[in-house]
Amino acid sequence: MNWLYLPLATASALAFYLATAHQQLWLAARGRASQVRALAWALALVALVAAIHALGTWAGVFSALTAFMLVAVALPWIDVARRLRRERRHVG
Repeated sequence: MNWLYLPLATASALAFYLATAHQQLWLAARGRASQVRALAWALALVALVAAIHALGTWAGVFSALTAFMLVAVALPWIDVARRLRRERRHVG
């Protein structure tokens, strides 16, 4: 149970990012943004409950939020790196 909240928080952050209009990771998610956002909320709630169950109330809240924020900050950078690599491939 201790490691269950980490992939759930990661999947939640990924789903929230895929529901945004400016993402380029999975273009098909743009058409289903409301469904993806609802899935993201559900995953965030389950991650929070799992972290609280494993670590206690405050440690679980902060651990789940830390995992979520780490992925939420990293995803735009990963998206930019993928875009730059694609542009370099097409330019020459």
